[in-house]
Amino acid sequence: MSADSTAVTPVPTDATGAPPGAGRHLGLALFVIAAAQLMVVLDGTITNIALPSIQTALDVSDANLAWIVNSYALAFGGLLLIGGRAGDLFGRRRMFQVGIVLFTLASLLGGLAPNEGLLIGARVLQGVGAAIAAPSALSLITTTFPEGGPRNRAMGVYAAMAGIGATVGLLLGGVLTDVLDWRWVFFVNIPIGLAVLAGTRTLVEAERDRGRLDIPGTLTGTGGLIALVYGITRGGEHGWTEAPTLTCFALAAVLLVAFLAVQSRTAHPMMPLRLFRDRNRSGSYATMLFIGAGMIATFYFLTLYLQLILGYSAVETGFANLPFSLGMGVAAALSAKLVTRLAPRAIAGPGLLVAAIGMFWFATLTPDSSYAGHLMPAMFVTALGLGMGFVPMTLGAVSGVDHQDAGIASALLNTAQQIGGALGLAVLSTVSASAANDRLPDAAASFYRALATHDRAAAAKGAEALTHGYTMAFVGAGVMFLAGVLVTVLAITAGRQQSPEGAAPVHLG
Repeated sequence: MSADSTAVTPVPTDATGAPPGAGRHLGLALFVIAAAQLMVVLDGTITNIALPSIQTALDVSDANLAWIVNSYALAFGGLLLIGGRAGDLFGRRRMFQVGIVLFTLASLLGGLAPNEGLLIGARVLQGVGAAIAAPSALSLITTTFPEGGPRNRAMGVYAAMAGIGATVGLLLGGVLTDVLDWRWVFFVNIPIGLAVLAGTRTLVEAERDRGRLDIPGTLTGTGGLIALVYGITRGGEHGWTEAPTLTCFALAAVLLVAFLAVQSRTAHPMMPLRLFRDRNRSGSYATMLFIGAGMIATFYFLTLYLQLILGYSAVETGFANLPFSLGMGVAAALSAKLVTRLAPRAIAGPGLLVAAIGMFWFATLTPDSSYAGHLMPAMFVTALGLGMGFVPMTLGAVSGVDHQDAGIASALLNTAQQIGGALGLAVLSTVSASAANDRLPDAAASFYRALATHDRAAAAKGAEALTHGYTMAFVGAGVMFLAGVLVTVLAITAGRQQSPEGAAPVHLG
C-alpha cells in the first residue's frame, strides 16, 4: 500500500498528544454519538410494528404501505456517500448537526402527517438526515477519541448501537404503538435529537479536505446507488425478471461504472479510490455487506414467525428480541477489548461462524417451537457472533485513513451495511416465499384466509408452510455469514490494534 493512502493528516493536539478536549467530556461525547447512531438505526425498524395502526388511521393502500419503510431505506442507502463526503468538505461536526436537525424536523412532520403522502415524504427526509449524520458520527469518533483504548471502547459502543438498534426499534415501536399512539414512533425522536444537538459541542472537529464537491461523481454515484437500492427492493416485492426491476439494475450498472470512471480521473473525487488499495479496508466493507444482509433478514423473519406463527403481540415481539440486545452488547464490549490483543480476523472470523451456527439453529424451528428452549438461546448465540464481528470491521474500515477522508470511509461502511440489508431481505424474501409455496400453494394467502374463517386445520397447514419458508431464509442468512467468514479469513491480514498506552496510528496492510 502506498504511503499516501496510509498517512494520517496531523490533528491539533494537546500536551498529551490527544486531540483537544479528548480528555474532557469523553463520556458525554460518546453518549451523543451513540444516541445519534441508535436513533438512526432503530428508525429502520421502529415503524414496522406500527404499520397496521398507520394503515388504519391514514387509510394507506397496501401498495403504499411498504413505502413507509422503503422510502427511508432508499434515501438513507442512496445518499450515504454524498453525506460522508459533505462531512469531509464542510466539517464533520457541522454536517452531523445538520443531519440531526433534518432528522428531528422530519420526525416531527411524520408524527403530524395527516395523510400517507406527507408521511412518506417525511420518511424520505428522515433518510436524508440519517445519510448525513451516520457517516459523520463514525468519523467523529476518530477525531474526538485518542487512538488506542478510548477509541476502541468508543467503537465498541458504536458497534453495539449499530447492532441492537433494530431490536430496540421493535421493542420501542411495540410499546409506543400499544400504550400511546403510532405517531409516537416519530415523536420519540424529537427529545433524543434535541439532546444530541445540545451535546455536539463536546465533539472535536478535525482538518477538512480542502477540495471541492465532485458534481459529476455526486450525480452518478448517488443516482447509481438509488437505482440499485430501488431495483433490489422492487425485485423482492414484484419479481426479479420484471421490466422495471431489470431497468433499474441496468441503470444502476451504467451509472456506477460511470461513477468509477469519473473517480479515477477527477482531481477531487467524491470517493477516493485510494481507500480500496488496502485489502483490509476493502475486506471490512465486503464483510459488513454480508453481515448487513444476514442480520436485517433475521430480524424480519423472526418478527413474522413470532407474530404470525406464535401469535405474539407487538409488545411481546419487542420484548422477545431482548436477547439480541443483550448478546450484542456483551460481545461488542468484549471484542473492543480483544482488538488490542488479537488480530481482527481472529475475532470476527470465529464470531461470524458462531452467528452462522445461530442461523442454522433457527433453521430447525417448527410451528410449535418454544421460546425459552429454542428461540431465546438461538437469539443470544447469533447476537454474540454478530457483536464479535461488528467492532473489528468498524475499526478496519476507518483505521489508518487520512482525517480528510474519514467521512467518506465511514460512509462506505454504512453503505455496505445498507446495501447488504436491502439485498439480503429481498433475496431471502424470495427464497422464503418460494419454499413456503412449494409446501402449500399461495401459502401466505391460504394462512390468512384460514385465520379469518377460523379453519384450524387449514391454519395449521399454512403455519407449517410459512415456517418452512422462514427456516429456508435462515439457512440463506447462515450462508451469508459464512461468506463473511471466508472474506475475513482471506482478505483481512491486519495485526492487532495498538495498545492504549503510547498508541501509534494504526496502519492496515
